[in-house]
Amino acid sequence: MKALAALLLALAGVLFSLNVACGYHTAGHAVQLPENVRTIAIPAFKNETLTYRIEQMLTASVVREFTTRTRYRIVNDAGEDADAILRGTVLSTTTSPLAYDTSTGRAASILVVVSMKVTLTGRDGKVLYQNPAYLFREQYEVSQDLKSFFEEDSPAFRRLSQDFARTLVSNILEGF
Repeated sequence: MKALAALLLALAGVLFSLNVACGYHTAGHAVQLPENVRTIAIPAFKNETLTYRIEQMLTASVVREFTTRTRYRIVNDAGEDADAILRGTVLSTTTSPLAYDTSTGRAASILVVVSMKVTLTGRDGKVLYQNPAYLFREQYEVSQDLKSFFEEDSPAFRRLSQDFARTLVSNILEGF
């Protein structure tokens, strides 16, 4: 009986040490931004694409996400009062048909793909977070009725922007 208890205790110790050493952690308990960061400047993202106002949608979504989820003070300019600066660049946007209507041959479903890079730097120039390869996708259906046709790409870009903002803020806060 004592041997079985000792074996179970040893097994529990091994499993615990594997869990601690595996590198995983519970969400919300990761290393966060330095304590001296209280104000984050988020200037308008740069747009290296021909997609109209995509950088404005992405910037606005990130500002809204930081404002609603954190206690950081968010400013537009990277002035002297900013403890950190979040810069983003929209690298590419593509749209491609996913499915076609067999009767008309027209696209029935479109996939939007946006590629971005983001860097958060401290006042001292130290990189606090960066991801040079964000890639987000959003799908939308194309109306086949010409009378009620509604261009659905703007709402798709808006949904994609909100998705990106949620992911970016979570990644920054969780230290991923």
